[in-house]
Formats: sequence, structure tokens, C-alpha cells
Amino acid sequence: MFKYFNKDFPASIVVFFVAIPLCLGIALASGAPLFSGLIAGMIGGIVVGSISNSQLGVSGPAAGLAVIVLGAIQSLGSFEIFLVAVVLAGIIQIIMGALRAGIIGYYFPSSVIKGMLAGIGITIALSQIPNAFGIAEDEEIFAYNEGISEVFSNFASAISPGAIIITLIALAILLLWEKVLVHKHNIFKIVPGPLVAVAVGVIYYVVMGDSSLGIREYQLVTVPVPEDAASFFGQFSLPTFNAITNSEVWIVAITIAIVASLETLLSVEAIDKLDPWKRTTNTNRELYAQGAGNVISGLIGGLPITQVIVRSSTNQQSGGRTKLSAILHGLLILISIIAIPTILNMIPLAVLAAVLLLVGYKLAKPALFKQMFKLGKGQFLPFVVTILGVVFLDLLMGIGLGLAVGISVILINSYKNSHFLHKEGYDVDDGRYKITLAEELTFLNKGAILRELTAIPENSYVELDVTKTRVLDYDVLEILDEFAIKAKRKNITIKLISDKGTVENPESYRKFFGLDVPV
Repeated sequence: MFKYFNKDFPASIVVFFVAIPLCLGIALASGAPLFSGLIAGMIGGIVVGSISNSQLGVSGPAAGLAVIVLGAIQSLGSFEIFLVAVVLAGIIQIIMGALRAGIIGYYFPSSVIKGMLAGIGITIALSQIPNAFGIAEDEEIFAYNEGISEVFSNFASAISPGAIIITLIALAILLLWEKVLVHKHNIFKIVPGPLVAVAVGVIYYVVMGDSSLGIREYQLVTVPVPEDAASFFGQFSLPTFNAITNSEVWIVAITIAIVASLETLLSVEAIDKLDPWKRTTNTNRELYAQGAGNVISGLIGGLPITQVIVRSSTNQQSGGRTKLSAILHGLLILISIIAIPTILNMIPLAVLAAVLLLVGYKLAKPALFKQMFKLGKGQFLPFVVTILGVVFLDLLMGIGLGLAVGISVILINSYKNSHFLHKEGYDVDDGRYKITLAEELTFLNKGAILRELTAIPENSYVELDVTKTRVLDYDVLEILDEFAIKAKRKNITIKLISDKGTVENPESYRKFFGLDVPV
């Protein structure tokens, strides 16, 4: 796990700086103590990161659960009673892992997952505009019956020159670091650009002070500062277990377990697609890890935990290679809330806004929209609907709408055929296998195909017959392309037999079938 420490440690620092404001902001939005968000971030890194085999996934409190948590705390009457539901939700997730419910994540089409990522990217970017301009949370820009000129006037009076300057400086550092400096010298690969941007932001805050170009208190990260050990441990809350017989507690627990598991499995699927090394996460083990994390988080006063896209994609884009980066980011949260809360409170939110604006752009870059459009309506419509749902409704509604459109497209454009995966040669131990794919294959077949391909041992010779296949979905081609990379490592020879001809170890299945669209 320490083989890529030189890459994982810098990435963990970046994820740490992104995680701190997210943990605090989600706790605030959930109507929970701010410290509960930091506890969840710490447990998500250390506990879940240690048990999970997701190499790039980062877990912590999720914005998608904020509304559920807020309503649950209000309906149950206290945060301590809500913690009982968090513990029970973790136990339910562990049971789901034992029942192998992790396969659910394979039944979501690629277009919906990419739409989810793009929608989250747009949401992230939009949510950081106030921080980038230094606008206070209670500032009213849009008022009833005001015209355009009044709105612009309100906006001009609300913005902070200091925050704008820091945002622009941080963006310049990040882009210069990533596009130019990282290719010039190894020192720029070791020291992450976001860390430099944060350091510059702190220096700017200290130097400018209370001047007209300075950073105001509400434009800084806010971490609780304990006065002594007693006040530090006093921030932890314990669940009130005598409420375990309350039926409403169980309803909340089941709701959290289902929603958190679904968000986690979709995040796992999305991050595995972003992984340059195409490693596959064991989804059942991930449910175990999330369950264990929620049990411990609930026991010591933390929010519910899921694997989260923002921190995971930030980890991947910052050069993280193994799950050590997620574990280290959790340790950094623990160390920071004990040792340096005062220094953390000197970090301008505008710096973190710049980091997240860049993350949001990478998740929703224009080239992705162009790629999905070229793949046709079957991929583009669910993609766009998912984005609109995530941005204007919420994460789960967006996913549900995208999935509904994806299923509708299949039902409209295809008729029912056999969906079985036919195999030959598995009962003869000669190292040769033949797989004949069915007449129609869609994203619904991803789980079955992936399971069969993963079971093929090393040093095998596989005939993949698609001559009878008339509908070969883009999602299935992605699975085949990802397996081709693993096949090289396992010394597996693949002979593809199709109406287009026969070829061994094709460079790209998508390119072979004319569905390779460069980004």
C-alpha cells in the first residue's frame, strides 16, 4: 500500500483541504453539530478506507443525505436519537454486503453515470460562485420586484475584491501547476498545486489584514477550536439507545441504509470508470466497509457516510494511486482538528472555491457533451436528463429520471430477445474457452458479462463469438475494453469472431465496432 506514497500523500493533502469545508457545510445543511461532519470525514477516511478495496474512492458525509438527515433530526426530536438510526443503518449495510447486494450498481447505464458526474460537476461549480466572489450567505442579491439594474447593483455591492483576487490567483496557480510547471521539474510533481494555492491564500489573508482588499471573517474556513482536552471530547455525542424500540428510528435507519448504499454503489461505478488503471472495486466489500464506518460514526456522534464523488474525483485528478490517500486524508482531518484548528481557520474559502471550480469543470467539460452527442440519442438523452435532474432537483431524482429515460429508449428501440450469456468449454480444463454472446446485449447484461470474464483464469485462450449479436450496447463494449486491459496482465489471448471479421486481441472493441468517439 505504501508503494506509491510519493503520489498518495500529496493527493491526500488536496483531498483534505477539499474535505474540510464540505464536511462542515454538509453538517450545517443537515442541521447537525458542525463537529459531526468532521467526525464522519475522519471515519470515512480511516475506517472505510482501510476496509474498502476501492483504490481511489473517498468516503465521508454526503450532500445527497443532507435533506434526509435534516428531516430525521427534526422528526426524531434530537441528534442523539438520530445517531441510533445511523448505527442501525450501518448494521443493515453490513447485512446487505453479506447478501451480495453490491451487484445493484452494475444495472445503471454508462450514460446515467456520466450524467451524474457532469451534473455534480455543474452543481459544484455553481455552489462555489458565492465563495469565489466573497458573497455572504445571508446577502440578498435577488429581491422581489427588482429589475436587472437593481440586481447588478446588489451584486456589485455584495462582492468582495479580496475574495475575487484570491480566486483568480488560486486558479492561475492551479492551471500553471497542472499545465506547465508539473512538466518542468520533479519538485512540482511532489508539491501539489492546491497546497501552494492554500499557502498563498493564508499569506494573503495575514498580509492584507483589515484593508479594503482583505479577507473578512465570514470568508474563511470555520473549524471548532477546543480550549482544552475536556472541551475537545465534549464535542463527541453518544447515541440514546433506549430509543431503539421507536419504529420511526427504524424507518430512518432503513432509509439511510438504502440511499447511502445506492449513492455509494453509483460512486464506485463512476470512480472505477475514471481510474486510469481500470481496477474493479468489490462492491459487496464496499457495503461492508460503509456499514462498519456508519456504525462507528454513529457511536461517536458522526453523520452518515457514503463514498462521495467530489472527494473521490479530486483524489483521482490529484494523482492518487491507492487507497492510502483516502486513509491519510482521514488522519489529516483527525490531526488538524486536534493540533491546528486555528491555522485552518485562516484559509480563505475563495481558495477552496478555485479548487472545486476546476474539479467541477473537469467533471462537466464540454468535450464530454460532444462525445455523448456523437454516440446518438440512446446515450445522449439519458445523459442530459440525468444532468438536468441532478442540477435542478437532487442527486437521486436525477439518477432516477436518467434511468427511466434509458430504459424507455431500450423498450422503444428494441424488442425482447434472449439475454443469456452462452458459454462453452468451462467443463474442460484445457485453458481454452468459448463465449457466445446473445442476440441483444444492453447495460442490463453488464453484471453477468463482467462476472464471466473475471472468472477466466490466467494464460487462457478465449474465443468471443458475436456473430449472432445484433444489438451490442456501448456499455457492454466499455466492459470488453476494460477486460482487454486486464487480459494483457493475465496473459489471456482473446479471439474476436464477428461479421466484420476475426481478430486476436483487438486494440479497442469500441473502435472495432465503430463506436469509439475521442474526447
